[in-house]
Amino acid sequence: MKKIYSFLLLFVVASAFSQQAYYNSINFNLNGTALKNQLTQLITNTHVNELSYTPDVWEALKIVDRDPNNSNNVLLIYGWENGTDSDVTNDRSRNRNNNGGNNGQWNREHVYAQSIGTPDLGQSGPGADAHMLRASDVQRNGSRGNRKFAASSGNSGTVGANWYPGDEWKGDVARIIMYMYVRYGTQCLPTNIGIGSSAGTPDAMIDLFLNWNAEDPVSQFEITRNNYLANSNNQYGQGNRNPFIDNPYLATKIWGGVAAQDTWGTLSTQTATAYEFSIYPNPTNDRRINIDSDLEVEEIHLISINGQLVQSIQKPVKQNNTYTIENLPSGFYFLKITSDNQSVTKKVVVN
Repeated sequence: MKKIYSFLLLFVVASAFSQQAYYNSINFNLNGTALKNQLTQLITNTHVNELSYTPDVWEALKIVDRDPNNSNNVLLIYGWENGTDSDVTNDRSRNRNNNGGNNGQWNREHVYAQSIGTPDLGQSGPGADAHMLRASDVQRNGSRGNRKFAASSGNSGTVGANWYPGDEWKGDVARIIMYMYVRYGTQCLPTNIGIGSSAGTPDAMIDLFLNWNAEDPVSQFEITRNNYLANSNNQYGQGNRNPFIDNPYLATKIWGGVAAQDTWGTLSTQTATAYEFSIYPNPTNDRRINIDSDLEVEEIHLISINGQLVQSIQKPVKQNNTYTIENLPSGFYFLKITSDNQSVTKKVVVN
């Protein structure tokens, strides 16, 4: 995956407008639980379509878990090979219509184990959230059962009394658990579903999932899945997104730990205090943005929603403590201002 300015892959949804609008209410200068609380409100309010466990989730997984290399199949979480041995339980891909409860079929895996929820997740609401449910081989799903996730390496399997999802899937698992915790709160505590320490985080997030989020970058499969579920116009679209697929570094801003990939290229810089810069008008109707500050600005980067660097101004000149950017094309932008090796990023709209 690209390491910087990779908006295009991460924000493709139904239209450019929805790309711009989804995170418009979020103050990305926040950190910790303040940022987490804003994301909770966002992904809850935009979860406008609740799927039924049967039949909606079955049909949704046939679409969102589709194997990108074989549209007749779905990818099976925890699997790693396709028919090179006699053990079909470790298959990575299987016919999308071969679903059910029998051996050799695939079924719906609750990545956050249903019975571990406080209370039990059930088969509606959190128990039918397609961001969390994944296609899985029936027997491998049974082997996982409600085992907690634990550190290991290699392919999926038991780790003592616990479960390792496999090197390919551990990042997926981490970002699903993060989503479920932010979306459903104490009903889906990370400390209940994984083996690790929460000593370094401001709440119940554990280092295990922070490590997996950093070690296993977001895949195109996750992105495609997220984009479908985010579009409420899709037959099985919920309307909300998993923010940690859009940008894994959001987990770092909230919980700390090992720094994950900042796929937007705008969140991982040290931020200056927001009151040091005044940006106006915003939105602007005359293609001009003014930046007022007593500080000496070293760089100004204007980044479009699709990741293009529109302008890069080194050592800009100010007049009466005001820096001005003119002749801007219409659109939604991230304005990144750097002063004294500190940066602040603000959202701006040019009408």
